[in-house]
Amino acid sequence: MAETIYLRGEGGGIHAMDLPLPEPIEERLRKGMLQRINADGTPYVEPPAGPEEGAERRTGGSQVPGPGQQVTGPPLTEPAKNASKTDWVGWAVVNGADAEEADGMTKADLIEKYSTPSP
Repeated sequence: MAETIYLRGEGGGIHAMDLPLPEPIEERLRKGMLQRINADGTPYVEPPAGPEEGAERRTGGSQVPGPGQQVTGPPLTEPAKNASKTDWVGWAVVNGADAEEADGMTKADLIEKYSTPSP
């Protein structure tokens, strides 16, 4: 049986979705255009991963789910310069950008505007 999660859409509606998510939905979730919530509309809080489950691994700032895990939101650390544009859009949204505006920017513009200056 598939696990069901709940997402708040761009218009504010709550939608039940079975995992794994279709790629376009997963991409919109990663970009911050959708928000994972509980069935009652309250914010979803990811339960802490136990040592037997394995914590989420990160490669170059991108979220890489461990076995049986699903990416549930935008990256929490700055993506590497060679990360995908989708990762940079998610990073921009985490840092206050409008999701639609960030999606319309080029990857180079996102890096220029939202990357941390090197020391």
